[in-house]
Amino acid sequence: MFQDMNKMFSQSMEPFKELVDIQTKMLEELTRHQMDCTKACIEATVHQTRELQNCKTPGDILQLQQAYAKELEDTLKSANQQNLKALTQAREAMEILTKGAMDKFSG
Repeated sequence: MFQDMNKMFSQSMEPFKELVDIQTKMLEELTRHQMDCTKACIEATVHQTRELQNCKTPGDILQLQQAYAKELEDTLKSANQQNLKALTQAREAMEILTKGAMDKFSG
């Protein structure tokens, strides 16, 4: 009897374990995206600082600043898209998991 109860408990906890796995993978992916984004922003800043020394006119500085701003904008947009993709995938996996768990209990 104890073994049966233990088995039932383990089976009932399985969706929670899967949920934790989904969340862990999502957080790992989000962290990786944020680290990549931070690295890209730092590299853009270093590049812009180096190029600033080569500017001879105010127009050169303005053009460099515009390119820098555009690069940061593109980097942030890309990071946002990747984050939304990771969140959407996690949400979809959780919905499938929840539906499967509800079907087991209702069926």
